[in-house]
Amino acid sequence: MAALPNLEPAFPEILLILAGMAFLLIGVFRGRESTTFTTWASIGAMAVAAWLIHAAHGVPVVTFGGLFAVNAFTAFAKVLTLLGASLALIMINSWSQQSGVARFEIPLLVLFATVGMMLMISANDLIALYVGLELQSLPLYVLAAVNRDNLRSTEAGVKYFVLGALASGLLLYGASMVYGFSGTTTFAGIASATQSGGGHVGVLIGIVFVIAGLSFKVSAVPFHMWTPDVYEGSSTPITAFFSVAPKIAGLALFLRVLVGPFGGMLAEWQQVVIAISLLSMMWGAFAAIVQKNIKRLMAYSSIGHVGYALIGLAVGTVEGARGMLFYMLIYIVMSIGAFACILAMRVDGKAVEDVTDLSGLAKTRPGMAAAMAALMFSMAGIPPLAGIWGKFYIFVAAVNAGLVWLAVVGVLASAVAAYYYLRIVKIMYFDEPGKALDQPAISTAILYGLCSLAMLGLFLVPAPFVNGASIAAKSLFPG
Repeated sequence: MAALPNLEPAFPEILLILAGMAFLLIGVFRGRESTTFTTWASIGAMAVAAWLIHAAHGVPVVTFGGLFAVNAFTAFAKVLTLLGASLALIMINSWSQQSGVARFEIPLLVLFATVGMMLMISANDLIALYVGLELQSLPLYVLAAVNRDNLRSTEAGVKYFVLGALASGLLLYGASMVYGFSGTTTFAGIASATQSGGGHVGVLIGIVFVIAGLSFKVSAVPFHMWTPDVYEGSSTPITAFFSVAPKIAGLALFLRVLVGPFGGMLAEWQQVVIAISLLSMMWGAFAAIVQKNIKRLMAYSSIGHVGYALIGLAVGTVEGARGMLFYMLIYIVMSIGAFACILAMRVDGKAVEDVTDLSGLAKTRPGMAAAMAALMFSMAGIPPLAGIWGKFYIFVAAVNAGLVWLAVVGVLASAVAAYYYLRIVKIMYFDEPGKALDQPAISTAILYGLCSLAMLGLFLVPAPFVNGASIAAKSLFPG
C-alpha cells in the first residue's frame, strides 16, 4: 500500500476546502439567512489559512509526488491572495445588504476560487497548474453573471466564459508542446531539459502559447479584451475581487513558471514579456483617458498596473521579482480602496457609475473625497503615498538590469495615466456638486478609510514589507 503524501504543506488549502463544503451545507439548510454568516465565516477561514501559511515560515517542501511545492515565495503570494479575497468579501457583504441580492453561494464561490488560486501558486507541474487554473476560473465565470436579472451582468459572464475557454485552450496547447519536446510535465524536468537544449524550438513555441494563456488571466495586452466589459457588467464588489486576487495569483504563477522551468531560456521569453509589458502600460494609460464609466476606467487602470508589474518579470532577477511582489501588495490596497469608494457611489439607493457623479464630492462627502483622492494620488505614483515606492522598486530593477529604456517608457506611461487619476480629483474638488451621494455603509467607509491610511503608512514604513518580498523573491532564485 502506497504511503500517503505529506499533507502538512497543503493544510491551508485543505482547511478552505473543508470549510467551503461545511458552509455550503449550512447555506442549503438555512437559505438566504446564512449569507452574512457564510461571508464572515469564509473571511475567518481565510484568516486561519493565512496564519497556517505564516506558521510554516516558508520552509521549502515538495509533496504530492512533486505536483505541489511551498516555499517563501508561495507563502508571500498566497497571503496576498487571501488578503485581497478577504477584503473583497467585506465589500460583497455590504453590497448584498444594500442591493437585496443575498445569496450564500457568492462568498462560497469566492472561497473556492481562492483555493484554485492557491493551488496555482503552489503548482509544480503543468498538470497541477491547469487544475488550479480551472478551479479558479469556473467560479469566476459564475460570479461575473451572478446578478442574473441584470442584462450587463449576464453578458459579462458569457464573454468571460467564452474568452476564458479560448485562453485555457491556448495554455493547454502550449503545455502539450512543452511536454512533447521536453518529455515531462514537471517543472524540475522541464528546467533540466531546457538547460540541456532539448527540443529548444518546440519548447519555445510552447512557451509563447503558455504566456498567451497566462496573459489572459492577468488581463495583459493584447489579451485584455474581456476586461473592460466584464468589469463594467459585473457587480462592483465582484469587480473588486476580479481586480485583485486573480491578478495576484496569475502574476505569481507567471513569475514561477518563467523563472523556474523556463529560467534557462530567459533571453528568448524576455522579449515577449517586454512587448506585453510595454503594450499594457501604454494601452492602459491612453485608453482610460476617454472612459466615462468609472469601472471601465479602473479596468484600463488595472491593465496599466499589470504592465508595470510585468517589468519586474521581464528583468528576470531577484531585484525584479522583489519589486513585482511589493508592487502587488500596494496594488491590492489601492484597488480595494478605490472600489470601496465606487461601491459607495449610490443615489437614492441606486448605484451610479459615471465619473461625473463624483462632481463636488468634497463638499457633500468630504471624508470619502479625501480617501478617494489619496488612492488616486497613490495610483498615479505621487508622494507621500505608497504608490511611488511600488513603481520605484520596479523601475530601479529595470535600470540595474540594463533595461533603462523600459523604465523610461514606464515613467512616461505613468505621467500619461496621472491625467485621468488627477481628473477624478479635480472633479471631486473643483466641479459644482450634483445630486448628493447616499450615506455609505459603515463597513464600506471603514474599508476605504483604512486603505487610504495604509497608503500613507506603507510610504512611511515600507522596509518590513520590502524585506518580506525580498526573502520571497530569493527563494525563486536558489542559485
